[in-house]
Amino acid sequence: MIVAGFGYRAAATAESLRDALTRASDGRRVDRLAAPRDKAAAPCLTALACELGLSVLPIDADTLLRPDTPTQAPRVLQARGTGSVAEASALAGAGPGARLLCQRQISCDRLATCALAEGETP
Repeated sequence: MIVAGFGYRAAATAESLRDALTRASDGRRVDRLAAPRDKAAAPCLTALACELGLSVLPIDADTLLRPDTPTQAPRVLQARGTGSVAEASALAGAGPGARLLCQRQISCDRLATCALAEGETP
């Protein structure tokens, strides 16, 4: 299973997320979307999920606490306890033993990031 994890600002649109996903997926088929619980029901993400026919997995804040992500954004590390919300969301969504397929990719408008992880979680 391939999970696309997202991090995004409040001003992000479905197009912001779609652009970040396109950059990250590089043609790979994604099975599920993941984002922090406090952002998982945002209109931009629900619109993208609907468009793609995929479900959104909300990731709890304590599950995002991954200081070992390849990307280390100091501001994000301080605010969320991880260097990359997108990478942490993808890894958490893909389950135990998941591995990153793609580090976070940033949308053109710089409002969204997306990373892909592969795992065995159905």
